[in-house]
Amino acid sequence: MTDFAQFLIAGLSLGAVYALICLAFVVVYRASLVINFSLGGMVVLGAYLAYQFVAWRVPFFLAVLLASLVVALVGLAIERLVLRRMVGQPVFAVILITLGLLYVLEQVCTTFWGYDLRMLGDPWGLRTFAVAGVTIKVVDLWTIAASAVALGLLFFVFRRTTIGIAMRAAASDPEAALAHGVSPRTIQGLAWALAGVLAVIAGVFIGSGSRGVDLSVSAVALRAFPATILGGLDSTEGAVAGGLIVGVVEVMSAAYITPNAPSLGSNIHVVIPYLLMIAVMLVRPYGLFGTAEVRRA
Repeated sequence: MTDFAQFLIAGLSLGAVYALICLAFVVVYRASLVINFSLGGMVVLGAYLAYQFVAWRVPFFLAVLLASLVVALVGLAIERLVLRRMVGQPVFAVILITLGLLYVLEQVCTTFWGYDLRMLGDPWGLRTFAVAGVTIKVVDLWTIAASAVALGLLFFVFRRTTIGIAMRAAASDPEAALAHGVSPRTIQGLAWALAGVLAVIAGVFIGSGSRGVDLSVSAVALRAFPATILGGLDSTEGAVAGGLIVGVVEVMSAAYITPNAPSLGSNIHVVIPYLLMIAVMLVRPYGLFGTAEVRRA
């Protein structure tokens, strides 16, 4: 039971990071109907920038803030200079562009920081403490708490502020929003900038503790994609639920299936979220919280 509790906390921690990335997917998709596969590159870029600012003796939390600002500007530049030119073009072409941007951002990171592992220098490090015999990593608590605060602020912005209401209006009906003075193009730029901020927070927690920052952070980030589809690509609530579900399932699979079924391979925990996504989509093609599209002949 003690081991189960430890694995559950670790799963919720990973799920909280996935929830941030899922929300970044959802925000961009709702604003521009683009599946942003370049998000993995934004996550690893944000982690490397945070590392670099810390290496320059910038206090850790200020370093994360500065990295968030830079990656938000990168996201805004991608939307303005690249994707805005693709309005009205085939969906597959836009998806291929975001995939290309993923590799461009990864190459930028390796050009400046190489392939060696970089320790982020986070304030919690490898510290742990015990509660009722359960050993808890401090980084897991920080991850859950910071992700909860970030998600709470986003939900508040979406539901209680003028900008959030404008984003929701532009996502649901761009023409009606434009008629009321809300520019869909401005909203799309804000969505990409916001996705950049979420990417940095996620990247920092992926690379914190003993993990460190290297190019594989991008691959970890893209493992949140099945969680996005599971929850629903247009649902903010689904982003959180999908992230938490996949995080817990992945950790529990690594803890219980991998050692007890070695014939399935050592990376079965990476595959299981995709199997779960497929199973859910067979029953609910738009995800657990996604909106079904109604087609009329």
